[in-house]
Amino acid sequence: MSSDPYADPDAPRGPAVRGLGVPHRVHVGLRAAFASLSLLVLVGSGLAWATFRDFTARVPHGYPVPALAAGEHDVDGKDQNILLVGNDTRAGATDAELRALHTGHDRQTANADTMMLLHVPADGSRPTLVSFPRDSWVTIPGHGKGKINAAYPDGYVAAKNAGRTETAAQSAGIVLTIRAIHALTGIYVDHYMQVNLLGFYRISKAIGGVRVCLNAAQNATTDRDEFGSGYSGINLPKGVSTISGVQALAFVRQRHGLPHGDLDRIKRQQYFLKAAFHKVTSAGTLLNPFKLRDMLTAVGSSLLVDPKLDLLALARQFESLTSGRIQFATIPNNGAQMIYPDGVATSIVEVNRAAIPAFVAGLQGKANSAYDDASAAPATSVTVDVLNGTDVARLAARNATALRAFGFKINTVDSTSSAAQQTLIEYPAGKEAQAKAVAKNVPGAKTVMTPDVQRVTLVLGSDGRWAKGVAEAPAKRVGGSRTATSKSADPTDGLGCID
Repeated sequence: MSSDPYADPDAPRGPAVRGLGVPHRVHVGLRAAFASLSLLVLVGSGLAWATFRDFTARVPHGYPVPALAAGEHDVDGKDQNILLVGNDTRAGATDAELRALHTGHDRQTANADTMMLLHVPADGSRPTLVSFPRDSWVTIPGHGKGKINAAYPDGYVAAKNAGRTETAAQSAGIVLTIRAIHALTGIYVDHYMQVNLLGFYRISKAIGGVRVCLNAAQNATTDRDEFGSGYSGINLPKGVSTISGVQALAFVRQRHGLPHGDLDRIKRQQYFLKAAFHKVTSAGTLLNPFKLRDMLTAVGSSLLVDPKLDLLALARQFESLTSGRIQFATIPNNGAQMIYPDGVATSIVEVNRAAIPAFVAGLQGKANSAYDDASAAPATSVTVDVLNGTDVARLAARNATALRAFGFKINTVDSTSSAAQQTLIEYPAGKEAQAKAVAKNVPGAKTVMTPDVQRVTLVLGSDGRWAKGVAEAPAKRVGGSRTATSKSADPTDGLGCID
């Protein structure tokens, strides 16, 4: 592989680094992202493989994934990691599409405001899609400190200034983003896939839209920052709506006017992916040759992948998403903060760097010893909320009883608004010691810091990793909870509503 980061991606190369093909047994799934995830939704389960083979032959390729530099280490070994990038370039958009996109008329610049890493364990265990908030404050190799979404334009602009092609410039942006992620997490990125903003707009229209549900109406009066400026162009009522094109794009792009800004936008993207995948895997979409053609046409004009990524093998693995095997995570963070680099007020998402090693260990399925040590708070000093994210009757109550027996105080015992596959111990910043105390008594639960909870919250998933002494019962939840409505009668297909 050439050492020149701006080398022509079509030029002859030496032997490729590392085994970068996706193993057949790898189970792949995705967390929501507006552009890159839309693609993966569309090429999933049930497509006509002959048609898809023709499609993959026409997909453009960018730079190879950069090799590890001298002294760098791959912390997760043989596990596979695929970077999913949403590029908001307007290149190729018609004037009508630019007006519809509500993103300006600049066709020359490109940014990557959506970055997610699909982590696929080599042992075949559950994959995890990790979101990186766009405002995460990180080190960008060669450029100092900055928001992680600045890595892409930094690489892109440098390549453009050097006279490189559009494809080469976008590849350079991806490469610098990969290096920033490795510098932050130690994870080696094996593959990447990029879909542009225009492609997402076209793709969402090609599948006939998806159904979403909002807790409150969102429009020009809500989608504003502190200066009163609107951004996404969203205009959706409270409740259930079917969205496509402009409003689908606005739904996943909005962050102003939401309680937690960029972090809430990630939740929107996660939600949209689930809803979109449900729509794509319906017989009405996959068995309609015209919709299939439209999807592939929209996707084919919007992709950029590394030379070794096997899209056909990747698409075959989407069974894990339909079976609910995918896990979701966001890098550990302390929420939005205001900093003053060079005396300029800047809103960022502060990364919890101390929690990164344990977080990466959790992706690999390793025991998280950081949450089972002497720094755990005494159980008697910890108050816990217990939420049932399954259909198992009285599961929250039984876990609450078990935790009380260990000395914990229990505040809320309730159910979640949507199903949970993985048991989580969520906690706000500053409550790490309390979370550790709960983790010691809920073996295998994943510990996640989030600004969305006021105290340590045990969210019970269907993985059976519950408080010590609690065994699964066959009874299913009946009336009396917020999620008692059967999925067949639920217009959100079990997703519930979202901010």
